[in-house]
Amino acid sequence: MSVAGHTVAELIARSNRLGADPANTNYAGGNTSAKGTGIDPVTGQSVDLLWVKGSGGDLGTLRPEGLAVLRLDRVRALRAVYPGVDREDEMVAAFDYCRHGTGGAAPSIDTAMHALVDAAHVDHLHPDAGIAIATAADGAVLTPQIFGAKVVWVPWRRPGFQLGLDIAAIKDTHPEAVGCILGGHGITAWGESSAQAEQNSSWIIATAAAYLHTHGVAAPFGGVRHGFDALPDAERRAKAAALAPTIRGLASTDKPMVGHFTDAPAVLEFLASEKAPALAALGTSCPDHFLRTKVRPMLLDLPADATIEASVARLQELHEAYRADYRAYYDAHADADSPAMRGADPLIVLVPGVGMFSYGANKQTARVAGEFYLNAINVMRGAESVSTYRPISDAEKFRIEYWALEEAKLQRMPKPKSHQGRIAFVTGAASGIGKAIAARLAAEGACVVVADLDLGKAQDVASELGSTDVAIGVACNVADAAAVRAAIDATVLAFGGIDLVVNNAGLSLSKPLLETTEADWDLQHDVMAKGSFLVSKAAAPALIAQQMGGDIIYISSKNSVFAGPNNIAYSATKADQAHQVRLLAVELGEHGVRVNGINPDGVVRGSGIFAGGWGAQRAATYGVKEEDLGQFYANRTILKREVVPANVADAVFVLTGPELSRTTGVHIPVDSGVAAAFLR
Repeated sequence: MSVAGHTVAELIARSNRLGADPANTNYAGGNTSAKGTGIDPVTGQSVDLLWVKGSGGDLGTLRPEGLAVLRLDRVRALRAVYPGVDREDEMVAAFDYCRHGTGGAAPSIDTAMHALVDAAHVDHLHPDAGIAIATAADGAVLTPQIFGAKVVWVPWRRPGFQLGLDIAAIKDTHPEAVGCILGGHGITAWGESSAQAEQNSSWIIATAAAYLHTHGVAAPFGGVRHGFDALPDAERRAKAAALAPTIRGLASTDKPMVGHFTDAPAVLEFLASEKAPALAALGTSCPDHFLRTKVRPMLLDLPADATIEASVARLQELHEAYRADYRAYYDAHADADSPAMRGADPLIVLVPGVGMFSYGANKQTARVAGEFYLNAINVMRGAESVSTYRPISDAEKFRIEYWALEEAKLQRMPKPKSHQGRIAFVTGAASGIGKAIAARLAAEGACVVVADLDLGKAQDVASELGSTDVAIGVACNVADAAAVRAAIDATVLAFGGIDLVVNNAGLSLSKPLLETTEADWDLQHDVMAKGSFLVSKAAAPALIAQQMGGDIIYISSKNSVFAGPNNIAYSATKADQAHQVRLLAVELGEHGVRVNGINPDGVVRGSGIFAGGWGAQRAATYGVKEEDLGQFYANRTILKREVVPANVADAVFVLTGPELSRTTGVHIPVDSGVAAAFLR
């Protein structure tokens, strides 16, 4: 391995270790760097280089391609042309002229900190313990008390070239120092080897945490507010599920959001405390925190046992006030050059006795926002335990939130997929048509709940689709109202709400009238007619409460209109489903919910129904071999093409996408053309 390769490998390993521990830094927070030598491919000469985590990366998962690589001499030469703090943004643009080689990540605003500090390895991190000292009202006094001369206090300064100059000066004038506490922000540490830098970072974090533990007061948030302590587990989760759709709808007033819910003990403890209202109003301090959480959360000011109706009404009032306050915040600090306001809805909503709801454009962003506010709670606890929590001012928060560089980062993000931000609930999704639908919706950006009678298979399919930020598997017997209700509650707690329901669960027994038993009839009607009814009924309150519209899709059948042989129970229940589409389209249309159906035919390959005996029964009815059944169905169609699960999934994608936003109450045939089943 080359010298440069070894330097990079050490940096990646150190970054991954530091980023893997939430005590060290939050997701995508902080940056690390290493200096070393490489070869200039033009001259063949050795050149001094800086490898530093690029913009938008995450230390815990950092790879070499996530590093920005720059010529150290060129970055340091920028000191001669630095125009001052009023023109900081120009320096980030200048970093592009200092890059070495091709590819790599875009340099971040913190690049100067790493380049200008005269140390081979530099770490900048956002540990809760370190930020607690950084946001303490007397942090400047506490720093030497805690760390002696080894750590120096740096007053708040927005990240940028000047902050890099400040830290470089401290390193030069304090040879005994191993790092800094950055007021309102985090920590920076350095070392002459990668191991030494990591050791110094870990020492600062551990020393801060030990001081808070040893010297902190027992109840930093004060006493417990009467009536605001946590509800019992089952009651708490039930109330969270009942409120989640309303809260998501409020948080999505400006643009659709996906949600995340947590009732972590630290959250419940904070919400029950005397100081919670005042501390929540102060907002977060670390830039990484408030960029994800907005400057402050929305806090419900009712006790834990408030009724759902009272809570909803109060949340709506608070939301109006929040939007007005945010508009006032924007107007107070914006100037002619500020980007347009990005939205006035809260990203963090706190409900005492219940927990925290967080929001983002996708599930990962929503989850991380919640994790960041939990970081903020830990920071407030630490600061209040030894001092008074004092975040940076709203004016400084605005300068970062609406920084041109932050706007440019947002503009670089890829265009969202058609179903991003949508939450889909698909029944019978562990196999066949349902699995294909779940896969297609996930591929188009939706969060998907794979619902199936077999929990293990549902979870396996969800794992195939991606992490729990993409899909989860739930058990759901659609014929059992309580099981359906539990599955819908699990959906809204996992992703914040529900937008798209696919009634796909089904089975079939192919028998003539005289051989069809009452049990055969009841089973098929329970699963498909009753099951679709129960799922739609359970999902409708959430769809209505969100006020975001939505889609309900019924996977019906060509048999809903075609009188095939030996199929009385199946065809009758499919006709029931088909009319549910029309009835619900009329009833739910005023809420913006579209209800449509899909009529497949002869989906043999990959079908759970056909594999479960239906294929053999239908093959016997038509007098063909079971392995030839798919081609038999294809041959009797106009297009002479076999229908497969992906074809049905395509229809779901189109019906629920933006192109057919004015279509409801219809059935789309996916049957390769069966004239007898033409819709009239």
